[in-house]
Amino acid sequence: MGLVTPDYGLIVWMLLSFSILLFVLKKFAWKPILQGLKGREDSIAKALQQAEQARLEMQQLEQRNREMAEQARIERERSMAEVKQLRERLVEDAKEEARQEAQRMTEKARAAIEQEKLAASKELQQYAAKLAVEMSEKILRQHLSAEEKRTEYLDRLISEININ
Repeated sequence: MGLVTPDYGLIVWMLLSFSILLFVLKKFAWKPILQGLKGREDSIAKALQQAEQARLEMQQLEQRNREMAEQARIERERSMAEVKQLRERLVEDAKEEARQEAQRMTEKARAAIEQEKLAASKELQQYAAKLAVEMSEKILRQHLSAEEKRTEYLDRLISEININ
C-alpha cells in the first residue's frame, strides 16, 4: 500500500517543488500570459468593433446605392419622357413640313394646270378662228365661183354697209 499512502517526506518535497514552480510561473510566465490574453481580448474587441463599423458602413452604402438607383431610375424616366416629347415634336414638325410642302406642290400644280388650260384655250380659239376663216373662204369660193353671183353678193354687202 505504499502507493496509495504517500510518505510525509514526499509530500513536503512535492509541496516545495510545486511552490517553486508556482513562484517561477508567477514571476516569469503569469504576466506575459495575462498580457497575451489581454492583448487577445483587445484584438477580438477591436475586430468586433471594426466588424460592426463595417456592417454599418455596408448598410450606409446599401442605402446610398438604393438612393442612387432610385435617382438613376427617376433620371432615366425623365430622359425617356424628354426623348418621347422630342420625338413627338419632330414627328409633328415633319408632318407639318410635309403638309406645307404638299400644299405648295398642289398650288404649283394648280397654277401650272391653269396656265396650260389658258394656253390650250387660246390655241383652241386660234385654231377655231383659222378653221372658220378657211371654211368661209372655201364656202365663198364655191358659192361665188360664178361672176354673176359674185357681183350680186358684193352689191348686197355694199348696200348693207351704206345703210348701217
